[in-house]
Amino acid sequence: MSDSLLGLEEPPQPAKAEAYRVLARKYRPQTFSALIGQDAMVTTLGNAIRRDRLAHAFLLTGVRGVGKTSTARLIAKALNCIGPDGQGGPTIDPCGVCEPCRAIAEGRHIDVIEMDAASHTGVDDVREIIEASRYAAVSARYKIYIIDEVHMLSKNAFNALLKTLEEPPGHVKFLFATTEVNKVPVTVLSRCQRFDLRRIPAELLAEHFAKVCAAEQVEAEPEALALVARAAEGSARDGLSILDQAIAHAGLEGEGVKAEAVRQMLGLSDRGANRALFGTLVEGQAQQALAGLRAQYDLGVDPLAVLRALLETVHGVTLVKLGTHRLSGQSTEEREAMEGWASRLSFPALHRLWQLLLRGHDEVAKAALPIEATEMALLRVIHAAQLPDPGDLARQILSGSIAVPSGAPAAVAAAPTAPAPATVQETGPVLPTNLTELAEHLEEHRRLQLAMFVRDYMRPVRFEGSEIDFGAARPLPQDFVRELGGALKDSTGVHWKITLVEGATAMTLREEQAAKEAAEREAVLASPIVAAAIQAFPDAELIGWTKTGSDG
Repeated sequence: MSDSLLGLEEPPQPAKAEAYRVLARKYRPQTFSALIGQDAMVTTLGNAIRRDRLAHAFLLTGVRGVGKTSTARLIAKALNCIGPDGQGGPTIDPCGVCEPCRAIAEGRHIDVIEMDAASHTGVDDVREIIEASRYAAVSARYKIYIIDEVHMLSKNAFNALLKTLEEPPGHVKFLFATTEVNKVPVTVLSRCQRFDLRRIPAELLAEHFAKVCAAEQVEAEPEALALVARAAEGSARDGLSILDQAIAHAGLEGEGVKAEAVRQMLGLSDRGANRALFGTLVEGQAQQALAGLRAQYDLGVDPLAVLRALLETVHGVTLVKLGTHRLSGQSTEEREAMEGWASRLSFPALHRLWQLLLRGHDEVAKAALPIEATEMALLRVIHAAQLPDPGDLARQILSGSIAVPSGAPAAVAAAPTAPAPATVQETGPVLPTNLTELAEHLEEHRRLQLAMFVRDYMRPVRFEGSEIDFGAARPLPQDFVRELGGALKDSTGVHWKITLVEGATAMTLREEQAAKEAAEREAVLASPIVAAAIQAFPDAELIGWTKTGSDG
């Protein structure tokens, strides 16, 4: 009796399911056209291949996940592609179907050797490459060495590679990839053609992720993809990993990738709640601000994430005020809210908000009690926002619109009421009577260098008629006295007697101006109102201030 009749035959086995490949590996670019965000590099490589001007070594640098290793493999395919008919040459558009293209894509080509420098750092590993590079390629046009994270090689390994890297055999190409190009010796950099791969813009990443979702037959909200793209920080690999997680987070119900789910997954604060919180800060509503913060905290949002979101809001409002383009992932409601804040908040107010929130972020990052530290940071923002602008205070003091207290120093009272310069009635050609008039006279007659020497170096001793005695703050050119006398005679028609003397102690015009500005600055800082403002802003400084009341 047969086994089949006895029921002893092996039951049919289900076919083994193919192992899942993560999106970052599944959608690794296989052609240069699929490499997003690196158009300049692709153009340069294409021109080099078409003109047969190929370097013997390439260095690819950039942040993680922008395509360094993928680009190295694409270059290997481009140089070794033989076309579908086996008669093709190097091309920027490798066919992907010939044996070299398929073998390189699958990582099994004998003439394309990949090495991870992080685990092969020694000089012996490099010596193996040097010895093997002497022999011709087995089946490919070029023998190609791809060394990833090349900055991890030891100093001796780099030194051993230098000579071969400078004069390699004609059949060898070196492709280096690194995230820390500053650690690569200059002697190696000078022997390579360098390509800096840029961070991929969030807009391009979002478009790419939409195509991936379509290929995976997964529905995804545009706002969700925008959030993933922003979280990727310019890295396609990071973004695909986040997208992979978001698709898994969506579950099996066919609901697709939702923006709210992505926010929860990434620990991002809800944008609507963030806008409401920012609005309470701007309005100075302390209780509502703390309630809004606690509501987000109870939902599991990290306090640092709240402060980062507020910083992003301040940055976004500033960009709107400048009239820049719309940020990626912004909804209509968010755009309208930012436009409203941009119309109400001045640039100084936005800068103060940025500095206060940034300081709070640094404090919370080191705080033992993060949520309590965040609450104190928000309260400081609210109370500091209600204080007047220090620059406006300085201008009001100078204009006299704010009364100076009677107990203030005399310099404070003198600063707002500085006398206007006296006017001179012209009755004909008049000779300069002091160094200030002398410098202005020289400037009017286009003797700018002489005027500069007068302002910066001359210490006045005696100025009578056409006779000048002066000292020098610094050594002057040997012919300065002669040139100055000649210039004055040409412009005034009068012979001048100019004498350089020793031991002069009077200040130069430049020193007088500096001393005057310092006194006026101290006068403003001594004002109780400004002192109170600086006490509220410990890191604030009075900068760019002049007597006429420029912005401070």
